[in-house]
Amino acid sequence: MNTITIIGLGAADLEQLPLGVYRELTQNQSHLYARTLDHPVIQALQNEGITFESFDSVYESNDQFGDVYTEIASRLLTFSGGQDVTYVVPGHPMLAERTVQLLIQARDRGEVLLDIKGGQSFLDATFTALEIDPIEGFQFVDATDLKREELQFLNHIILCQVYDSLVASEVKLTLLEELPADYPVTIVTAAGSEHEKLTTVLLEELDRRVEVNNLTSVYIPPVKRDDLNHQFFRLREVIKILRSPEGCPWDRKQTHESLRKYMIEEAYEFIDAVNRMDDDHMIEELGDVLLQVMLHSQIGEDEGYFTIDDVIVSITEKMIRRHPHVFGEITVDSSDEVVTNWEAIKAEEKGQQPDSILDSVPESFPALLQAEELQKKAAKVGFDWDTVDPVIEKVEEEWKEFKEARDSGDREEMEKEFGDWLFAIANLSRHYKISSENALQRTNRKFRTRLSSMEKDAHTEGRQLRDYDLDSLEELWVKAKEKHKGAE
Repeated sequence: MNTITIIGLGAADLEQLPLGVYRELTQNQSHLYARTLDHPVIQALQNEGITFESFDSVYESNDQFGDVYTEIASRLLTFSGGQDVTYVVPGHPMLAERTVQLLIQARDRGEVLLDIKGGQSFLDATFTALEIDPIEGFQFVDATDLKREELQFLNHIILCQVYDSLVASEVKLTLLEELPADYPVTIVTAAGSEHEKLTTVLLEELDRRVEVNNLTSVYIPPVKRDDLNHQFFRLREVIKILRSPEGCPWDRKQTHESLRKYMIEEAYEFIDAVNRMDDDHMIEELGDVLLQVMLHSQIGEDEGYFTIDDVIVSITEKMIRRHPHVFGEITVDSSDEVVTNWEAIKAEEKGQQPDSILDSVPESFPALLQAEELQKKAAKVGFDWDTVDPVIEKVEEEWKEFKEARDSGDREEMEKEFGDWLFAIANLSRHYKISSENALQRTNRKFRTRLSSMEKDAHTEGRQLRDYDLDSLEELWVKAKEKHKGAE
C-alpha cells in the first residue's frame, strides 16, 4: 500500500518553514501536489525550480467548498494507487484542513497510508499579531461554515478562511444578527509574514473597502455581557441573581404556589395581544410568560429538584419523539394523521392507563374551555350524538329547566341549570366546529369596542354614560354598531 505524505507549508513566508521540511520538499522524488498555488512558500519554491501540480481548478469547477475538498481527497487517493505522493497544504495539516480529515478517514478504512508532517500554524502568528492570550477563552471557527448559534461571544473569536468578499459579506450578515453595526472587528492578513496587515473596521464595513484573500482571518474581540442581553444565558444569569441572597426580596420569597396566578395572568395577556394583532405587546407578553418559566425553574434549581436544563431537555426530546414523520421514518399524509400519531405516542409514553379518560383535562382550565375538552374526550369513546339536532334539543331542554328553577325562586338550582345550559351550548359549538371560547372572546371584544365608542360619543357632548336614560343609551349603542360595522 502506498503512502501519502502531507506537509504543512506554514503560515506565511519561506523563512518560517522548518529546515527539515524545506529539505524534504527540495529533495522530494515523488510527485508534489498542492491544494492551492496561492501561497508565498509555493511561489518561493517554484522560483527554486520545484514544480507542483495544484488543485486550483477544482475550486473553479465546484460551487460548494465541501465538494471541492471531497474531490481533492478522491483524486489524491487515486494518484496514490500507483505510487507514493506528497501533498502540501497551507499552514498546519491538522488545522482547518478538511482534505486532510477526509484522507484520515480513508486511512482508517484501510485505503491508504499517511505520513503527516507539521507546519507552523497561522494561529501562533495571529495571537502574536493581535496580542491576545487564548487562555482567556478562545473559539476558532471556519467562516465558510458559520453558525450563529454556535458562536461564544464572551471569548476571543477568530474566523478563518475568509477567502473573498462574498464570504466576508456572509460573515457580516451573520454577526449583525448578534452584534451592533458599529462593533469593531479586526481583519488579519498574512499573519507573521513580511506582508502582515491588521485592519480594524466597524462590523458593517467588513465587506467594504477591505481587500481579503486566502490568508485572511477576522477577529472578533470578547463582547461585554450587557451587550448580550438577547442571549438565553443572560436571562438565566439575571434570574439567578434575583433569587440569590444579594438579589430581590420579592423574588427570593416566591414559591411555585405563590406564582401560579401570574402564569395564568401572563398567558391571558399574551392571548389578548394576539387578538389585537399587536406584535410589540406579543413580544412583551411572551417575555413575561418566559419569566414565569425561568422563575419556576430557578426555584426548582434552588431546591435541588430540577433546572431549566431539565425543562429544555424534556420538551426537546418530547418534540423529537412525537414527530417521527420529521425526525424518524414514519410517513404521514395529513395533519389528522399527525394528531393520531401524537396521541398514540403520548399514550405509550404514559405507560399505565389513567383511572379516567378525563384525567388529562386540567381542572384549572377556564370553565368553557374545560367543557369543550371534556366533551372531546367523551366523543372519542363514542359518547356523543351523531347529528346536531339532538344537541339543539338538549340546549332547549336545559334552558327550559333553568326557567323552571328561576320561576321556583331556587337560586342554587338556577346556578346548576344555568351551568347545564352553558355545557350544552359548548357542546353545540363543538358540533359546528366552533370554539365557544373564541366565539365568546370575539363577542367580548365587540362589546368593548361598541361601549368604548359610546363613551367617546358621550364625552364629545360633555357627558358620561350614567347621564343618559336607557332609551338614549340604546341610541348610542345603535350608532356605535353602525360605526364599527364590518370591522368587528
